[in-house]
Amino acid sequence: MPHRNFVFVSNMNGAPWGGSEELWAGAALRLAKEGTSVAASICSWSPLHAKVTELAHAGVAIQVRRPRHSIFRRAWQKVTKPTQALEDLEIAKLISAASPALVVMSCTPFWLSLIEECARKEVPFVTVSQANTESLWPNDLIADRFRRLLPAARRCYFVSNANRRLTEYQIGCELPNAEIVWNPFNVRRDVSLGWPELSADGELRLASVARLHPASKGHDILFEALACPRWRSRRWHLRLYGDGPMRDTIVRMISRLGLTDRVSLAGFVDSIENVWAENHALVMPSRYEGMPLAMVEAMLCARPVLATDVADHAEIVIDGITGFLADATTARSVDNALERLWTNRMNLRSIGETAAARIRAKLPLDPVRDFVEKLKREANT
Repeated sequence: MPHRNFVFVSNMNGAPWGGSEELWAGAALRLAKEGTSVAASICSWSPLHAKVTELAHAGVAIQVRRPRHSIFRRAWQKVTKPTQALEDLEIAKLISAASPALVVMSCTPFWLSLIEECARKEVPFVTVSQANTESLWPNDLIADRFRRLLPAARRCYFVSNANRRLTEYQIGCELPNAEIVWNPFNVRRDVSLGWPELSADGELRLASVARLHPASKGHDILFEALACPRWRSRRWHLRLYGDGPMRDTIVRMISRLGLTDRVSLAGFVDSIENVWAENHALVMPSRYEGMPLAMVEAMLCARPVLATDVADHAEIVIDGITGFLADATTARSVDNALERLWTNRMNLRSIGETAAARIRAKLPLDPVRDFVEKLKREANT
């Protein structure tokens, strides 16, 4: 195998693709187009996602591997044995053959055995943590190993300050090498959409843009809130955009709550702008997040966001000004936020315009370019 200057490793295994993949894949693609030698290790899916094919066509050497553990449990709870898992061995072989200037681990939140492998072989590496959750904490043994190993990273990138702070609480130390990065977005930064008509007695159209996975995205919380009696007499419709491993569970949940005529599954839509040409507001009752693309993209399209107060949501969603914030991941809190949204439904257009101005003030012009420059600096350190 020829020399590879960068090796990207993703441990996403719950779906063929997701927002967490956009940053590393965009960086790998840009580096490859610049003539840099790049390899990437990803979990196996059949067929592979179109963006993986695009990477391969650009010259990125793709390693497809079969994962053995779920993301969080492998990251926080797995204790490496003398004989590594087959998946770890495959990646170790790739790194040994590539002799990279930098390994970029896109993980949720971290991949202990891979960090240990790089530290043991003195291979420069950075981590990119795309999400974290209060529901999974490392035990003392694992936390101690993270305290010893994470400072060896050139950088520990996080997509939200809240995720960084949570990680530092979980492992019991500050990370002086931590840095915040932004994920890229899939709409034009200057996008301008018309407002879907909403009269005083018109239908409020809500949209959820997320993987169909209640454990993380909180669909059950939202459905329970919308099943309250007072919502029965109101004109509204919720569309779920996306797919995932729990589609049938969600369909059954909708049916059991009597919401079949109010909630529809729209699947994947190629253009995010088309989603927001038809809907008035994003609802995101997530139990945990990083910095979700769906939220950023909705705000760029001048649509208000209703979200739970997790990760850095409170930094960009100001209740009643740019959206509506549920203070807890419960049906009661989401219902309260929905009630404020309904009360302000005739003001949603102006709230969305304020949201667009706020997010544009925060977003970098080109998050992928900025990330590539950071990686180049770390590779040359």
